[in-house]
Amino acid sequence: MSAVTLEPRGAVLVITLDRPKANAIDVVTSMALYAGFKALDEDPALRVGIITGTGRFFSAGWDLGAASAGEAVDAVHSPGGFAGLTEYFSLSKPVIAAVNGLAVGGGFELALAADLIVASDTAQFWLPEAQLGILPDSGGLLRLPKCLPQRLATEMILTGRRLSAAEALHHGLASRVCAPEALRDTALDLAHTIAAGAPMAIKAARDILRATAGLDAEHGYRLMRSGAVPSYQAMLGSQDALEGPRAFAEGRPPIWQGR
Repeated sequence: MSAVTLEPRGAVLVITLDRPKANAIDVVTSMALYAGFKALDEDPALRVGIITGTGRFFSAGWDLGAASAGEAVDAVHSPGGFAGLTEYFSLSKPVIAAVNGLAVGGGFELALAADLIVASDTAQFWLPEAQLGILPDSGGLLRLPKCLPQRLATEMILTGRRLSAAEALHHGLASRVCAPEALRDTALDLAHTIAAGAPMAIKAARDILRATAGLDAEHGYRLMRSGAVPSYQAMLGSQDALEGPRAFAEGRPPIWQGR
């Protein structure tokens, strides 16, 4: 039985990690997750992905059982990096992490690689790697300081401090927190809202956010206007950029063509 299931829900693909007891991730599971994210990327009918887990854990991260059996700490997990997503930089569609429980180590890094995090109020986030003699080098070191206050991120990385769902919401790491039984519907509602937008505009927005991360507004404007973000230029000249205002003026839903 596969540890990863794919469930299309209209324009949304729900990718579920189901590997009891802790949804730990070895190379085989990483490859299966990558296949799911690649399917999302390549299917024009799909617009948004959701990654979630089953049981008490979202994911416990790297499978230490596999490590003790010989899987190298620097093993190549997939073309998309650990868990299939952490280095999938060319993924053209947004992903929501629906964190159902404990997001530990590489499991937390998987959530950090998503565009948005929706969390159960039972969720917790932490990076225990330094206490295990390794580092959170599948994105924790690089992404967490951009999502949380610098000193809080540093404390979490150096000490393994746990962050509750309430703290994640307070600091903006999670955009929504809900009861466990409402998590799936909350994530789907958010995903379908995103999917209702113009696909070229969604792609351009993600590309600009990534390209301008860390820049002040002046330099961000320069980069955006310079033509260095091709998807932005494509969006400006698209049929969808004409369709949106036209549909609004005519009082009808827009019909997006993705071109």
